[in-house]
Amino acid sequence: MKKLLLLCLLSVFCFNAFSQQTIVRYLSGIDKDHTVLWDFYCTAGRKSGIWTKIPVPSNWEQQGFGTYNYGHDKDKASEQGLYKREFFFENLTEKKVFLVFEGAMTDTKVMINGKQAGDIHQGGFYRFKYDITSLIKPNSKNLLEVMVNKMSSNESINKAERTSDFWVFGGIFRPVYLEITPDIFVDRVAVNAKADGSFELDLYPQNLRGDEVIEAQVRTIKGANFGKPFSIKSDIGKEKLQLKSNFDKPLLWSAEFPNLYDVLITIKRNQQIIHQTKQKFGFRTVEVRNNDGFYVNGVKILLKGSNRHSFWPESGRTLSHNLHVMDASLMKQMNMNAVRMSHYPPDQDFLDVCDSLGLYVIDELTGWQAKYDTTVGRKLVKELVVRDVNHPSVILWANGNEGGWNRDLDGDYSLYDPQNRTVIHPWEKFNGTDTKHYPDYNYMVKAATTGQEVYFPTEFMHGLYDGGAGAALDDFWNQMLKHPHGAGGFVWAFVDENIIRTDKNGIYDGDGNHAPDGIVGPHREKEASFFTIKEIWSPIYINVQPIDKNFNGKIEIENRYNFTNINQCTFKWKLVKLPNAKAKTTLATTVLAGSATAINLKSGGKGIISLGLPQDWLKSDALYLTAYGADKKEIFTWSWTINAQNSALKQLAAVAPKSTLKAVDATSILQITCDGINYYFDKTTGYIQKVSKSNGVNISLSGGPVLAGVATTLKAFSYQAVKNQYVIEASYEGAGTLHVKWTFEPGRKAKLDYEYSQQGEADFMGITFNYPEEKITGMKYLGQGPYRVWKNRLKGQQFGVWHKNYNNTITGETWGFPEFKGYHAQVNWVVIENKEAPFTVYTSNKNMYLQMFQPAREMAALKNNNVEPAFPSGNIGFLNGISAIGTKFQTATVLGPQSQKYKLNGETIRETIWFDFGN
Repeated sequence: MKKLLLLCLLSVFCFNAFSQQTIVRYLSGIDKDHTVLWDFYCTAGRKSGIWTKIPVPSNWEQQGFGTYNYGHDKDKASEQGLYKREFFFENLTEKKVFLVFEGAMTDTKVMINGKQAGDIHQGGFYRFKYDITSLIKPNSKNLLEVMVNKMSSNESINKAERTSDFWVFGGIFRPVYLEITPDIFVDRVAVNAKADGSFELDLYPQNLRGDEVIEAQVRTIKGANFGKPFSIKSDIGKEKLQLKSNFDKPLLWSAEFPNLYDVLITIKRNQQIIHQTKQKFGFRTVEVRNNDGFYVNGVKILLKGSNRHSFWPESGRTLSHNLHVMDASLMKQMNMNAVRMSHYPPDQDFLDVCDSLGLYVIDELTGWQAKYDTTVGRKLVKELVVRDVNHPSVILWANGNEGGWNRDLDGDYSLYDPQNRTVIHPWEKFNGTDTKHYPDYNYMVKAATTGQEVYFPTEFMHGLYDGGAGAALDDFWNQMLKHPHGAGGFVWAFVDENIIRTDKNGIYDGDGNHAPDGIVGPHREKEASFFTIKEIWSPIYINVQPIDKNFNGKIEIENRYNFTNINQCTFKWKLVKLPNAKAKTTLATTVLAGSATAINLKSGGKGIISLGLPQDWLKSDALYLTAYGADKKEIFTWSWTINAQNSALKQLAAVAPKSTLKAVDATSILQITCDGINYYFDKTTGYIQKVSKSNGVNISLSGGPVLAGVATTLKAFSYQAVKNQYVIEASYEGAGTLHVKWTFEPGRKAKLDYEYSQQGEADFMGITFNYPEEKITGMKYLGQGPYRVWKNRLKGQQFGVWHKNYNNTITGETWGFPEFKGYHAQVNWVVIENKEAPFTVYTSNKNMYLQMFQPAREMAALKNNNVEPAFPSGNIGFLNGISAIGTKFQTATVLGPQSQKYKLNGETIRETIWFDFGN
């Protein structure tokens, strides 16, 4: 409220001291965190039938009023909200007063002092305003009354906006304010500032008398004049005037270098300032070149973006500046350079943030598989373009979504946009573009070889729970890089749109599997795909390969920036030692750190950076390399394992025996006792049954090793004493073969050698055991982390020691990240923490996958087998292969090479793992 009070005080001060400028005076709050209470009456649903108070701006459902609707609902709630607000206004001499609504859902009737301010506004996501100068009582209190109908009386608006695949709300959800100008004023401007320095300003003045001069001065964002002022004489016969100039070598705007300027516009008469306003803009040129690509400032661009709903779980569509900055910053952290407004214009402030931080924006007229009629559509196109035309971040207009385009409106955008940005139909081949939604991999391959249109799917890699988004993106993106006319794409979607229901005790509701599609959770919790995308879309590309003793410290990189030279970036490396399984910390110890010299490498070039590692680098466990962009922010950190496995296996060195080795052979159970630990084997299956320690504590490891996913039968089981060892062997046959050999020796860890083979296709391969899930408390491991992986989503993780407490997170339904259950990559050892006694498993294969149980499933909401990957029936597995995951609409099998099942031809796979139950 302090911020709001300051704004109000500044408005009053400005009004008195600088009356030649446009004054903004808020009647509502400015965002979800700074609201003003208005009188409110809801006609139906919760808390209806009484006058009470509501914060403005807000969606009334989130304040406990009315009825919730997801767009697919058949029965639409149709309550009305009645608002009242009194405000004082002083003298009106030579002033114009406008009442501005940034957004209200959906039909809005406005009264000032009992008189209607203008036509009822229809359309829920658009700025609209009324000239209320003649309705204001000067030096008196004035009554504002607003009636908002949740449903529109125009059926095309209901179909376009409210019969849709997203939450639909009611209420005045964006700010309301007075805009006060002199009687002669600039109503609006439209800037066309190109990369060549040419500058055009379309100017729409009001009430000119014919003796004015209109002057423009371009300034840097810090206020210094850039170039000379230029002017034009007023002409009362024209609705639009145009000022032109040219500038020498302006700093250009792009997503990489978002350079901004202001233009100060002044109406003068006899050198006296009558009205003054300013507009922020950027010098840049955007083009869709037919049969070629998308260009910014003459450079071919790949758009790396996501679709963003304006959404926060507690407040619905009512957001804040901090949230806009958070979202844009998270996109930049993922190395995105673009965002699509789905499926409506965002808050004006979000576009301001995109201008300043650097994101290319597709700005969209609402229309989800249904369109506005032409009459109302024409009004809304004008409101959209007039509001957003000057944002350099806006590069394309989208006329609806997936059939929600009214073709009669395509020509309207250029009426208000001197830049003549391209209009697209998301999902359709149109206007030289192919924006097909949810292509499979074969479509990508075909498009890359035969397509002529500029190709950028405005929705692809449809996330659902933990599927899609980053999964299979690597293969898709490699095809995009091959496309001669490729222009990138937009992942669906940025955020899980799960609302907190005020009518259901605060539960999160994503309307089944309709809304949990995000790369981040509703409160922007980062899912694993966040980091996968960050690596794949890194503008500094490194094809990470294992390093060996012959590594010379030189790494090949590719510059996938558009405007940034690699010599503007920074590279820092460090060699580390990693803690062992018995350590109480997970933190790496830096052995040595340094910087690599950034080479002169322009966009599209490949080159070598030399790290200058010391001669004894091989003694370290791992190497980390971090790249920073020209803005000094991290691009990505890559990691390589060096000596980590050898360091880990030193824990297997012999120690003094604790007791003699013995075996007890009962009818169906074989018991081996070694170093005071008892191992029990079921002779009828060959599986370990349990482990017990000398203090009487049981460890409930059982049911393995089993050949994962393959039916086999025990063919032979034997044990024998060999010198100072007991050796147990079991052989299995069936759809595959498995031979296991347990070796117990005093002073050494229990050793399991195994080899297996199988034929045909497999989702996964390896061995599994069982352990009661209710007894698990956590795990610590050396490997890639901290997130789980899928066969088609291995990128984005970092090699190190990680600890995770047990959780039962359902990605997209609960957000305790990183998820505990699932597959984990390059696991060299794992400490399985439990309520009995922790134990450690070491692997001989530094590329081993660990399966930790099966991820939880929300069956009522899921109903989609594409994102239910196959898992072994055992719940702790040591695997050489793991399953891929699909997207909401596609199975993994159609998503590219990394998403295919394994094809096995009976080759023998041999592995060794060790069990330490003595922790």
